[in-house]
Amino acid sequence: MSKLVAPHGGKGLVCALLEGSAREAELKKAAGLKQIEISARAKGDLIMMGIGGFSPLTGFMKKADWKGVCENFQMADGTFWPVPITLDVSAADAAGIKEGDEIALVRKGETFATMKVEEKYEMTESDKKWECEKVFRGQGEDSIGDKFWQVAMDDHPGVQMVMAQKEFNLAGPVKVLSEGEYPAEYPGIYMRPAQVRAMFEERGWANVAALQLRNPMHRSHEYLAKIAVEVCDGVLIHSLIGNLKPGDIPAKVRIKAIDILIEKYFVKENVYSAGYPLDMRYAGPREGLLHATFRQNYGVNNMLIGRDHAGVGDFYGLFEAQEIFDRIPVTGDPAKDLLCKPMKIDWTFYCHECDGMASLRTCPHDKASRVILSGTKLRKALSEGAEVVDHFGRDEVLAHLREYYEGLTEKVEVKMQGAASGSKM
Repeated sequence: MSKLVAPHGGKGLVCALLEGSAREAELKKAAGLKQIEISARAKGDLIMMGIGGFSPLTGFMKKADWKGVCENFQMADGTFWPVPITLDVSAADAAGIKEGDEIALVRKGETFATMKVEEKYEMTESDKKWECEKVFRGQGEDSIGDKFWQVAMDDHPGVQMVMAQKEFNLAGPVKVLSEGEYPAEYPGIYMRPAQVRAMFEERGWANVAALQLRNPMHRSHEYLAKIAVEVCDGVLIHSLIGNLKPGDIPAKVRIKAIDILIEKYFVKENVYSAGYPLDMRYAGPREGLLHATFRQNYGVNNMLIGRDHAGVGDFYGLFEAQEIFDRIPVTGDPAKDLLCKPMKIDWTFYCHECDGMASLRTCPHDKASRVILSGTKLRKALSEGAEVVDHFGRDEVLAHLREYYEGLTEKVEVKMQGAASGSKM
């Protein structure tokens, strides 16, 4: 009997991925179906449904699920889910599809899945705006009143993504036929939930924390992971290996930085590095909930949530991603509720007076004594060739990152907001 937290939804790992002869037969059938080109986001969502990362989802959401998730964090059957998982298609494609049809979902010439269409529903501009306000609007300065729509279309990649969606959504179960490039490009890093769970079992872990990363690990990330190591059986350093916004650092560069840290600064038996294939949604607090939801499927029962988790710009309060866990619905049914809990860690930094890493809960000194750490601040300094202040990152990691930035022929301006600069401390 496993001691790990049960997968979300009470049905075990729900995996839509076909393999072997079943996959070959479905691929042949797919060749004769209507072909629908999908987005990079939908590709990542499909792979997660394929490998069980999005358990208990079996396909893209119907309108009642979409509405319930946006409004109440719950699908139509009452199961917790924080972010809509939907498939958009053009009006022209939708016109030729009726409920009950089977279609093939393709991206750049590769067939990723077949889908039985159970519902087709229109997404008007007002529907998309409503979704954005429910999912992406937070409590930060950029979300106040009219300012949200004044800045979101320029500065919020998640809002931009939703507003650019096509006119209709299709819903229904899928049969996933590919994991894309991830198994070949990230061997030993890209792992299915069942594989990660097996590794936890082999190590005897039952109480596991996850550290979400979309930036290279700096000293604050390292500190967070080590806090969790002290109180849990082990920590999963779980990196996003899907698409990011321009200016973010590619997965392979970030993973090598993690490897350097694990090799030199961690007890290897207590930490594990892996990756997952989603695109970043930049949904701040809601995305923090999504991270906890699918981490539960990987066997994780504690999600490290620090300052401005999954945030962008100044759309979210600094600790809103922690506070939202206290506002989600709880039915009392473990099959429907989120079982992965937040590990809420205060703002962390290096303090010269303390002579070490500290947080607002442990450091009595003033701001002048503190080295404010953030992934955005690090990327900005490196992209501009500026000096990185002492104690911001490990020298070996910074050397690796500088080598990456020196090799870039085209650089993207990195904007600094209050959450990243430390001005709000």
